[in-house]
Amino acid sequence: MGSIKVHEFTTVDGVVDAPMWTMDYGFPDDLAAAIGTLTAGADGILLGRTTYEMFGPAWSTRTVEDDPGAPFFNDTPKHVVSATLTDPQWGPASVLPYDVDALRALKAEHDLYVSGSATLVRAMLADGLVDELHQFVYPVAVGSGIRLFPEGAPRTPLTLLGVSQLSNGVVHLVHGPA
Repeated sequence: MGSIKVHEFTTVDGVVDAPMWTMDYGFPDDLAAAIGTLTAGADGILLGRTTYEMFGPAWSTRTVEDDPGAPFFNDTPKHVVSATLTDPQWGPASVLPYDVDALRALKAEHDLYVSGSATLVRAMLADGLVDELHQFVYPVAVGSGIRLFPEGAPRTPLTLLGVSQLSNGVVHLVHGPA
């Protein structure tokens, strides 16, 4: 049986979109190691269409010399959840609609890594598909933007699985299903 592990960069006020605010905190070795642990166990990447379309141009030209994570992001099979994407350009990639049974079947056979993809993650949390939610909480509030848990979202109980402070002041929270 596989798993779905989600990685989100977030602010203390819960914003997860286009995390340009992370640049102020660098990418120290302990952060790289924490994310590397998540990607090392994955044999597939699961993304929403918007994140897939943002990641493609950002990662497709990177080499291992540019970023040690480049081979993982470029070579690992990507499963893109979308009702509109028909011809994924950054591969290897396949497109599937959001279907709980199809995602459960995919999860049964693969260890999947998810980054960003807030809309997809919200739906998967509601459907009990997420095994681990890794939130890297940056010590900054930005006031506006897409939130993983927006106002009016349903109550989502979680269980704390782990917490650590990184050298750049970021807190790594790991939650699982309640």
